[in-house]
Amino acid sequence: MENLTELDKRHFIHPTSSIQQQQRDGAKVIMEKGEGIYLTDTNGNVYIDAMSSLWNVNIGHGREELAEVAAQQLKKLAFSSAFSTFSHEPAIKLAEKIASISPAGLNAVFFTSGGSESNDSAIKLVRHYWKIQGKQDRRKIIALKRGYHGVAAASTSVTGIPEFWGMAGHMMTDFTHAETPYGGNTEKAIASLRQVIEEEGPENIAAILAEPVQGAGGVLIPPADYFKEVRKLCDEYEILFIADEIITGFGRTGKMFGMENWGVTPDMMTFAKGVTSGYIPLGGVVVSDHIHNVLKEKSKGTLFHGFTYSGHPTAAALALKNIEIIEQENLIENSREMGEKLLEGFQKIKENLEIVGDVRTIGLLGAVELVQNPATNKRFAPDLNVAPRVIEALHERGVICRPVTFGGTDIICFAPPIVIDNKQVNTLVEKLYDSVLSVQKQIGVPS
Repeated sequence: MENLTELDKRHFIHPTSSIQQQQRDGAKVIMEKGEGIYLTDTNGNVYIDAMSSLWNVNIGHGREELAEVAAQQLKKLAFSSAFSTFSHEPAIKLAEKIASISPAGLNAVFFTSGGSESNDSAIKLVRHYWKIQGKQDRRKIIALKRGYHGVAAASTSVTGIPEFWGMAGHMMTDFTHAETPYGGNTEKAIASLRQVIEEEGPENIAAILAEPVQGAGGVLIPPADYFKEVRKLCDEYEILFIADEIITGFGRTGKMFGMENWGVTPDMMTFAKGVTSGYIPLGGVVVSDHIHNVLKEKSKGTLFHGFTYSGHPTAAALALKNIEIIEQENLIENSREMGEKLLEGFQKIKENLEIVGDVRTIGLLGAVELVQNPATNKRFAPDLNVAPRVIEALHERGVICRPVTFGGTDIICFAPPIVIDNKQVNTLVEKLYDSVLSVQKQIGVPS
């Protein structure tokens, strides 16, 4: 039998990867197993999974409890459709559980298979909400530059990172983007939102969609007052507010959901990733009581939207167990405490290395920016590939992480499993220090 690398080249088209690089070099790593915050490849190399793979393995790898629950459910009822008002116990109980932990007033759940489907569903639901009230012109969605919302048709179009539009272009219309609060200027960012609303016409706007923290954009944590002002703006113009909690949900930011950090309640909330800690695909949309009531009162006939695996019973059973673990093991508090510890480590690195600019965390979601001059925030020339070099140095030291270079930035993002402990945080910080120092020397900056 051919080895895995050759089979990978021949048959596996990788998502968000360089096809040419894969064909030239083969898979960068072939993983074999995971335990806690660690992944082990087929050569026996062990890595700290400092990104929870794709921001999603919140409770860590190798949790036998989830495997056992999945096995039990597979034996009992592996799958049953939720179309045509058919139902089953796991989806009902999960919907109830998610309603109980969501911000007050969000009590009804539409299930999907993942984040892109969740954001596409939210967009369709808000447009339907306005249409059945006779306001079909309210179709436009305002999102933020540098925001990431997925790769399905609508979620690609609403994403505010131009690189994601290059493959197939904007696949849907009626999406526009306002300035991000990146850099800390709430007044400027809100003014941009207001300008877009006025230019497009409030009577044409269905919703504003935003991440509590822009993850793929570079872990951009907004100013403390930003989302309160967004909420005011939405209320002023009678626009719905959708919070994309796909990365920030289920303990990632030191709260169950990211928007709770600012005491702001959205009209809709999308989720995925951490709801099952990545053990099985699942996502969804939580809607407010008001929206749910309008849908119940004014929708006629069939709601022609749904996915084969909406409310998948095995996924729902596993999600219930995952949320139970997050609550019983106090992992939200651990996320907050270890996030503070991680920030302390980042700050020490900043004090000792010349090319480290802004550092930040909110729970176990964090970033380190690399700049040519921290005093002026002058960025490196893109061809230096500073962030990718640090990522490679981290990889050599047994840490898996990811860079963000959109818009000329050099940002290293972190989202380790929220089970990480104090000793493991220290190890991660030490490896980061060594990696940044090595790149600093490569590019000729004295230490």
